[in-house]
Amino acid sequence: MRNGKEVTKLGEYMHDQPVVPRTKDEKDAVVNRLKRIEGQVRGIQKMVEEDRYCIDILVQISAINAALKKVGFSVAERHTKHCVSDAIQTGKGYEAIDELMEIMKQFSK
Repeated sequence: MRNGKEVTKLGEYMHDQPVVPRTKDEKDAVVNRLKRIEGQVRGIQKMVEEDRYCIDILVQISAINAALKKVGFSVAERHTKHCVSDAIQTGKGYEAIDELMEIMKQFSK
């Protein structure tokens, strides 16, 4: 919520870019994790095409969900340490916390 209105569109969030730009190592780490997840998804597609056992497919889907959550929590941690911290120091803390809580509600669904 921001100014009494629920924030639902990405363009309505406080910043378009992080307050502190991500380092090359941070970007590389997240991109590499996402590429591994992308490979896992392609693996599941192949499993379906090969008519593999449903439980095996479900186990892989669960692994992908866990991997995506791990990436999401990593991004959320960085956001909290940099963007939310900066917002608190500049007097926009409540707005940043509301924004973070709203996205964490979506993230935890």
